Amino acid sequence: LKKLKELSGHKEIIRMQGSASLAIEVMILNYLYGNILVVDTGYYSARLSGIIQNSLSKLSKNTINLDIVNWNDLNSVKGNYDWVVACYTETSCGLKLPIELLSELSISLSAKLMLDATASIGLEKNHSLAHVIAYSSCKGLFGLTGASFIAYNQLPTNKVDSFYLDFASH
Repeated sequence: LKKLKELSGHKEIIRMQGSASLAIEVMILNYLYGNILVVDTGYYSARLSGIIQNSLSKLSKNTINLDIVNWNDLNSVKGNYDWVVACYTETSCGLKLPIELLSELSISLSAKLMLDATASIGLEKNHSLAHVIAYSSCKGLFGLTGASFIAYNQLPTNKVDSFYLDFASH
């Protein structure tokens, strides 16, 4: 657990049995609210958008506005957002955006940063620039298959009406 905290740069980690997709869904349901910007980098960012769109009814107590921007158009993004969500290491097309760039974007939009770090944890630095990250151990950690994690510094505020998907259950 100490090594996982060092790798993520976060104070706390929840551990789950399941895929990165499980960790991502738990993270999304428990943390996201308000105006959300998803950075489109390819297949795995589309997974993020899909999970968010499928979760809208579960997040209905909060008004959710979802915008998607292609990574090539980040300089044109304006406005205020509550969250910037990204899969910055997009293995489907061999793209890697600097976490620092996404952190600067989120700060300029008054937003928190959420990352899918599955393909980068244990391989890349600066995960601590994100407010919350989700990942599994089967790629970057070179570890056991079937374990997934969410690293964070602050607890989520959403109430989730599912034992399995509620942060507190893990």
